[in-house]
Amino acid sequence: MIIQNFEELATTDKKKECLEILESGLKAANPENIISKYVTPDKIKINDKTIDITKYSNIYSVAFGKAGDSMTRALNAIVPVKSGIIVIPKGSKSVIKGKKFQIFNSRHPEPDQTSVKAAKEVMKFVQNKKSNELIIFLVSGGGSSLLAMPDGITLDDKIFVTKLLLKSGATIQEFNCVRKHLSKIKGGKLVENMKCNGVSLIMSDVEGDDLSTIASGTTYMDDTTFSDALTILEKYKLKRKTPIEVLQVLEKRVENEKSESQKSKIENQVIANNIDCLKAMKVEAKKKGYKVKTIQVFGDIKEAVTKILENISEDQKTCLLVGGETTVKVLGKGMGGRNQELVLRILKNTQKFKKIVIASMGTDGIDGNSVFAGAITENTKVDLSTMKEFLKNSDSGRFFQKQKGSIITESTHTNLMDIGVILR
Repeated sequence: MIIQNFEELATTDKKKECLEILESGLKAANPENIISKYVTPDKIKINDKTIDITKYSNIYSVAFGKAGDSMTRALNAIVPVKSGIIVIPKGSKSVIKGKKFQIFNSRHPEPDQTSVKAAKEVMKFVQNKKSNELIIFLVSGGGSSLLAMPDGITLDDKIFVTKLLLKSGATIQEFNCVRKHLSKIKGGKLVENMKCNGVSLIMSDVEGDDLSTIASGTTYMDDTTFSDALTILEKYKLKRKTPIEVLQVLEKRVENEKSESQKSKIENQVIANNIDCLKAMKVEAKKKGYKVKTIQVFGDIKEAVTKILENISEDQKTCLLVGGETTVKVLGKGMGGRNQELVLRILKNTQKFKKIVIASMGTDGIDGNSVFAGAITENTKVDLSTMKEFLKNSDSGRFFQKQKGSIITESTHTNLMDIGVILR
């Protein structure tokens, strides 16, 4: 079981079924079940093209993101990778060992010195490969902070801006637009001058599988501008709080900006996304006899809750599956997490509903600044002012800890956004 405290949480039949549906979504997010659909020992099939990999003298891999190690393990089981680099979050123990791969554990969601060291090593590794060699890039969400090469600013400045954006409620697209324009490696710059061939296999953790946003488009050129980055800082009223050096870099480069859009140097293919998890969950829920409805929610958490509430059926034996990723404006200093906050907000709004089970979790196993993946609860009676107090302090994690509803998986070595279930 990926959900480590499954037995403790499965206190009723309904909760048990809910957890089994979540588990099926987590299994679908495992790279071992994904990579083999695209890669065989002699070819890679992407974007309606077939790449014959037997013609290359050597094959290498460069993996960064929360699924970096598990993607590498899945690839290495199929293709004879000569050597490679893996960059995964601190606290995540690599599932692949051996001298063949250089492994870095950088900080997430803010970069650190290891992120800088890893970025330099990856850049050097990529630029040293010859024209008859192939690098398979394995990209997953989280890559933005795991590889950092600040451009014209210090690492401290980069960390400061990252913290500002994390608390602002900015979307991941906006967040990564700013990060890209303060980096020497993002926005396709990693692959810009490489001499060898490359292909990028990507697990998407963003709405619409936007290649320029996943891991800040490290292997993919994009059309966003320095001007866009400044507009985003303005939109969230962050300009006054942003270090002057950062603003100077962005403003100076707006003047020299080229308007023509760049073409990506290598093929980029999304090989898995949040919909894959929801499809597997739908199969599992139908097997249990539920009538299933599936929705995705993005953006502001309050709007997401409204959409979810509108879609909860009055009928018995119904299952609402929720995918996507919300944004939360952090108000207090509590132990939060957007999934646990989502469950708490739904609980608050369904006090008068007939009995339902509510659950939501991050497929990466880490929800916000908590040690939990998410939460599960029934809509039992809870004092309204108590719930409001926990929400006001961004402390949903502690609320469910007290309720014994916290879901624990630890790092799942994958990342396909969030998954939720509401059962009646």
